[in-house]
Amino acid sequence: MSGHADSGKNYLNESHGIMSWLFTLDHKRIGIMYLIGVTTMFFMGGIFALLVRTELFTPGPTIMMHDTYNQMFTLHGAVMVFLVIIPSIPASLGNFFLPIMLGQKDVAFPKLNLASFHLWVVGAIFFLITLATGGLETGWTFYTPYSSTTTQSNVTSAVMGAFILGFSSIFTGLNFIVTVHKMRAPGMTWFKMPLFLWAIYGTAIIQVLATPVLGITLLMLIVETTMKIGIFDPKLGGDPVMFQHFFWFYSHPAVYIMILPAFGVISELFTTFSRKEVFGYKFIAVSSLAIAFLGFLVWGHHMFTSGQSKLASTIFSAITFTIAAPTAIKIFNWLTTMYKGDIRLNTPMWYALGFLELFGIGGLTGLFLSTMATDVHLHDTYFVVAHFHFVMVGSALFAFVGGIFYWWPKMFGVMYNDTLGKVGCFLAISGFNITFFPQFIAGTQGMPRRYFNYLPEFQIYHQISTVGAYMMLIAFLTIGYCLVSSLFSGKKAPMNPWGGATFEWQTPSPPPMHNFNYTPVHVGGPYDVHLYEYDEATGDWVKKPEPKKEETKEPVVAAK
Repeated sequence: MSGHADSGKNYLNESHGIMSWLFTLDHKRIGIMYLIGVTTMFFMGGIFALLVRTELFTPGPTIMMHDTYNQMFTLHGAVMVFLVIIPSIPASLGNFFLPIMLGQKDVAFPKLNLASFHLWVVGAIFFLITLATGGLETGWTFYTPYSSTTTQSNVTSAVMGAFILGFSSIFTGLNFIVTVHKMRAPGMTWFKMPLFLWAIYGTAIIQVLATPVLGITLLMLIVETTMKIGIFDPKLGGDPVMFQHFFWFYSHPAVYIMILPAFGVISELFTTFSRKEVFGYKFIAVSSLAIAFLGFLVWGHHMFTSGQSKLASTIFSAITFTIAAPTAIKIFNWLTTMYKGDIRLNTPMWYALGFLELFGIGGLTGLFLSTMATDVHLHDTYFVVAHFHFVMVGSALFAFVGGIFYWWPKMFGVMYNDTLGKVGCFLAISGFNITFFPQFIAGTQGMPRRYFNYLPEFQIYHQISTVGAYMMLIAFLTIGYCLVSSLFSGKKAPMNPWGGATFEWQTPSPPPMHNFNYTPVHVGGPYDVHLYEYDEATGDWVKKPEPKKEETKEPVVAAK
């Protein structure tokens, strides 16, 4: 697994100037630009969330009126879903590490990769235009007929932004599928690929197959809004439930666009910091494809109360329970990977362990919403809000941050303050639980989601949630300071600071422009972490020397 380029040049200092970044074809620089863009949008969406939580601290108007409140939670949801969580891991970490983990110098189509980033920027600009021209108050789902009869110009710009972002997602998915199929290193068979690549591959399939449905749906919504052609609006002869079917046919697979890459990151963290090969590697790999397939068949569980037939609801409920099986495979295999492992509690491992707690709660509470009898009571309550955030933010986003801490030394060639990283992780997970766990209780007692006002008995739950939200603000400011300060004062990172066994840990930190001088050959299993030992002198993990074979001499037979 050798073959790295060992020169003073790397992708960060190979060329200079803003234009060398904006029009680069290097997958690593594109990944870094995605990372900066996604992080910027995350803080913007977080500000919207804080404004919403501050408003809900008391019943009635606190800091804004109901129209502004509707705009804040709409923009929070749209920005977080379309601009942050969906592109977070695939576009940033996937772009950076997928070619290196395959032993290649770039993705299959570098120009298409750059075009996908430019489309993401254009889509983000449309959302900024929406914000600057009066906001949006339809909810991030753009449900009709509300989205086709009110604030039409803002709906059009926001929907056009989401439409453009869909093309960015499709281009990225196509690129990753071709790269994985055609550009694996010699010796890297399908079942020798790192599990992060399996997760990105499954995600790419969903992106390519599901995103066009959303694109066509949003395009029809634009046509209806601008030309008054009845498609979804009942006043024009349309069917609003049809919009829900189209929207959720994309949006539930989109849940797995968000969570599948997180599974891949967590698999890398557990094997590296447990110093063991992943237990049940093939089962975890195939379960990623099973989740991708089953994700297309469960959209109807969002519509138990929409009037669909009891038979359809029963089928959707049964399939939803089925999708728990491949997810449970991952959970139990990660736990077994840690069993009797030499566990290292560095910052990335803290995020992996936190992921288990948060995703466990998010996944199990999904079973309540998969059951028709309980979903009718919990539908459109804060129970759904809490469940969604435990899965999407508490799982996908925390895995994203854990992946950043894991690969930060490789991306930028510096080490961060591990203690400060753990403090940020503890504050973030604690603040998250304080924010969203009370919402489960409020939801079971009937607190509707999206409401500007509420009854006094729900105030305590909202106040606890608001306190937790500000705790998360402190946490993410701590995390940001920990990472950014390392760029200026962090010590130089060794080639393999964690003892990982995949190809990216065989290149210098940060990697050179072309990753490898020649194509490396994959030898051994997908995770031979046990072959590495820690070198106290260099602070690096190096391969153990192969044991010398003892020479056996033939016994001398005396001649008669």
